[in-house]
Amino acid sequence: MAGTHSRDTVRISPVDRHGRTISPEVLEAAHEIGARALRFAERQLGDSAVAASLLEEAAATVSRAIIVQSRNGNPAVRNLQAYLFRAFIRRVDRVKRKELPLLESFINEIQQSSGSDPSHEMELKLLVDELLTRCNNMARDMFYRRTEGFSWQEIGNLYGVSAHAAEGRFDRALKRLRKALRP
Repeated sequence: MAGTHSRDTVRISPVDRHGRTISPEVLEAAHEIGARALRFAERQLGDSAVAASLLEEAAATVSRAIIVQSRNGNPAVRNLQAYLFRAFIRRVDRVKRKELPLLESFINEIQQSSGSDPSHEMELKLLVDELLTRCNNMARDMFYRRTEGFSWQEIGNLYGVSAHAAEGRFDRALKRLRKALRP
């Protein structure tokens, strides 16, 4: 089960979601860096459960790497906290890089499937909404209105701005999202 955290306390499971064991020394390092690492990942991904799961996965991977290094007679890791943090950041970046192409493909698929299978369309909308949680409510609302066939003029009228201004606000929100999702 993924760990939970508050401002200063982080609880990390000794086993990641794949059933891989985390060694005691790595678990201790994970607890020491946990609050800072999870705050960073939450800002990047917007989901504390995913962040905690990624920290546990990174800890399990580092545990295995340390065992292999020891068996091969390689020197021990000098700064386990830094090593774990870098492994964690690489996982966060990998997840983040996958989100942008996914969002763009969802937008295209929603626009193409409009009016076809309602359950498929709803599923796509839920997935896109999860990615759009990084946008403000107005951008999210504009996105859904566009997928429902609203013109920029109609959307602009709802927000008391011109069609061009509404489209510009939406474009800026997507650019911020793209920038946030790129490494």
